[in-house]
Amino acid sequence: MKKNKHSNIPIFLPELACPHQCVFCNQEKISGILSTPQPSDVQRITETYLGTMKEKRIVDIAFFGGSFTGIPVDLQEKYLKEAFKFIQKGLVSGIRISTRPDYIKQDNLDLLKKYGVTTIELGAQSTNNEVLNKSGRGHNFEAVKRASALILENGFQLGLQMMIGLPYDTFQRSLQTANDIAATGAQSTRIYPTVIIKETALEKLYNSGKYKPLSIEEAVLWAKELVKVFEKNKILILRIGLHPSEELVDGKSLIAGPFHPSFKEMVMSKIWNELIFKELENKNPDKVTFRINDKQLNYAVGFNGCNKRELTQRGIITRFTADSSLSKYQFDVSYN
Repeated sequence: MKKNKHSNIPIFLPELACPHQCVFCNQEKISGILSTPQPSDVQRITETYLGTMKEKRIVDIAFFGGSFTGIPVDLQEKYLKEAFKFIQKGLVSGIRISTRPDYIKQDNLDLLKKYGVTTIELGAQSTNNEVLNKSGRGHNFEAVKRASALILENGFQLGLQMMIGLPYDTFQRSLQTANDIAATGAQSTRIYPTVIIKETALEKLYNSGKYKPLSIEEAVLWAKELVKVFEKNKILILRIGLHPSEELVDGKSLIAGPFHPSFKEMVMSKIWNELIFKELENKNPDKVTFRINDKQLNYAVGFNGCNKRELTQRGIITRFTADSSLSKYQFDVSYN
C-alpha cells in the first residue's frame, strides 16, 4: 500500500522570543524572511500552500524559526487558533513547532495540546556543555534531557536538531551528540552544518581568527557518520544541510562555512562511495553493473557523477541501473 507523502506548510517566525545570544544566529538572513508573519497571515499562507498540493498528502502547519513557546501566551494562542481551524476542517493533520529546550514547561505543553500540536522540535544543537556554552546557547544538556522527557511524556512526537562545527566542537563531540539524541527517544532530527552569517557574533570571532569553520569536505565526512547513527537507531532525518534560501544562495548574507545547496546529495554520495568500494575490495573487474534502489540511484552515481568518475579513473567501466524492488542500501552487482 502506497504511503501518502508528508508536507509541511512552513510559517517562519524569525527570532520571535529568542534571547539573541547564540553566536551563529541571524534568523532573518538564514531563512530569507525579512518580516514576521502575523496570526492574521496564517490563513493566507496555508491556503496558498494547500492550493499547490494536487495529490493526497499528510500536511502539517509548521511554526519554524523562532522559539514558539517563548512567545507571549496570548500571541501563541492567536497563531495556534488560526492553524487549528484547518485541522477542524480536515485540511491539515496537525501542527508542529520549533522551540528551545529551556522554553518547555507543562503549561506550554497543555496549550499546545489544546490546539492540535503533534510534533515539537527542539534546537538541541549539541549535547556537549562546553560547545553549548561557547555557542551562547544559554542552556546545558540537562535542559535538553528534561524538555525531551516532558515532551514525550505528554504524547508529542519529539524532534531534536543538531549543528556540526560549532565553536569548540569536534567530530567526536558531534558523534556523541547524535548518540545522545538517539538515547533521548527522539523520533526525528535535522543535521545543520554551522555557517558564518553576516551580523552575528560568529562573524566577529571568524574575523578575529578565533573561529574556523569546517570545510565542505569535513562537514560532509562528519555528517556521513551521523547519518549512520540516526539510521541505525531508526530516527527519521528530516533535513541534512541548510535550506537554500535566497540570502544564502546568492551569497548576500553568507560570510564563510560549509554551505552547499546539494549538501545532502554530497553526504549520501559519500555513503554510497563507501558501499561501492567495499564491494570492489580485492577485486579487479574491467566492467561492473550495479542495480540500485531507484531513489538511491543518483546518490550511487554520486554528486556530479563523482562515484562513477572515480570508478572510471580506476579503469572500471561501470553501469548503474534502477531497481525499485531493492531496499534503500541494497544493491546487486554483476561483473561482465
